[in-house]
Amino acid sequence: MLKKTLCCTAALLLFSSPVLARDTVHDYSVKDALTQPKAKEILGNKIQFYFGKTSHGKVVKEFGHFQTNQKTSAFMKSDKTACQWVFLSAMKSLKERAEAEGGNAVINIKSNYRNNLTSSDDSFKCGAGAIIAGVALTGDVVTLK
Repeated sequence: MLKKTLCCTAALLLFSSPVLARDTVHDYSVKDALTQPKAKEILGNKIQFYFGKTSHGKVVKEFGHFQTNQKTSAFMKSDKTACQWVFLSAMKSLKERAEAEGGNAVINIKSNYRNNLTSSDDSFKCGAGAIIAGVALTGDVVTLK
């Protein structure tokens, strides 16, 4: 009996580990994530955000380049749902940094998932697994005219 239980447990661990180790990286729409009902509540409207090379007003003051790397539970969520949620968490982090520095915008926002810097005007990268989803962003905090 003990031998049978050990064999079953070993088989379960052997076959389930690839599922737990999944790390699927996808691009998701910035617009879709920012038009969620929670987005306005979380981000407000004091700080402006510009992704990639999106044009913006004249920079009158620079405060520096900042990064955020956020994770969230992906358990029992679709990749899209988990990724949009963790994206808002990363955006909130950039917003709070801009407010703390005295800026009114974050420009040149790029994805930096696993230190792979990618620039897009309309999408972000998110890695999602069976348990955790993550988004890493970088951007420049500035004051725009």
